[in-house]
Amino acid sequence: MSEDLEFFFALMLSGASIGLMYSLIALGFVLVYKATDAINFAQGEFVMLAGMIVVTVLGAQAPLIAAIVVVLLGMIGFGFGLEKVVLRPLLGRPVVAVIMATIGVAAVLRGWGPLVLGIETRALPLPIGDEPISIGPATLPPIQVLGAVVAVLFFLVFSWFFKKSRMGVAMRAVADNQQVAQAMGINVERYFALAWAMAGIVSALGGIVWGAMLGVDVQLALVGLKVFPVVILGGLDSIGGALIGGLIIGIVESLAAGYLDPYVGGGTKDFAPYVLMILVLMVRPYGMFGRRQIERV
Repeated sequence: MSEDLEFFFALMLSGASIGLMYSLIALGFVLVYKATDAINFAQGEFVMLAGMIVVTVLGAQAPLIAAIVVVLLGMIGFGFGLEKVVLRPLLGRPVVAVIMATIGVAAVLRGWGPLVLGIETRALPLPIGDEPISIGPATLPPIQVLGAVVAVLFFLVFSWFFKKSRMGVAMRAVADNQQVAQAMGINVERYFALAWAMAGIVSALGGIVWGAMLGVDVQLALVGLKVFPVVILGGLDSIGGALIGGLIIGIVESLAAGYLDPYVGGGTKDFAPYVLMILVLMVRPYGMFGRRQIERV
């Protein structure tokens, strides 16, 4: 294999692994949107909060398994509490009200994090070693491999949940029309809360893998902004689209950094995904795999 081909393969593999980690966070957007028809603009802050919970528990000399259990239970409880206290009163209101509420929650969490835990970056160590894993001509950090594996496993689980389980079908019905679903006997409030709790689970996993990769501080919330092109590209209501969109965005970032950065001095991977997002929106405003909606007025 030539050096150029090896370099291309290494960039593709690295981009795909990062893209799968993006997809894991994007799944939180999709879960909320499929159930509530609203976009959670606080998803990045959820990830930040989860990472802070883990490093706090680990800082108390607790074992890693205890920290994982605490963050999962904590984020599930946070999702239920947020839905009941902040979002449930908005049930039946225009979707923009829920969106604005999530923006407010994001601002509160961004201010609360440094206030309580300080502004320094905290390491989140995982017992996976630092030795790079060789896959053909490419070498990947263990955390990227772990994040990719976790993302694939949970995509399979949640895909089955929405397509095959009774609760998943009910959540899709709630997303289609809350009033009609309620008239059919579906407890809308229960499934609304379940969607936010599931987003909390995804955020907990994202906080662990991204916190271990980048460190935990308030800047970890920016991963939500980085993931936004993924959900727009794949489609806000498509689990498979989030997976494919994550892979595409991760690979685009990696190729841009590998081939364009040497000529422009760096930074192309930060805006290349947004350029691609805009181009896709011009052709398919609902994303590559999103559901096309036609409104007649």
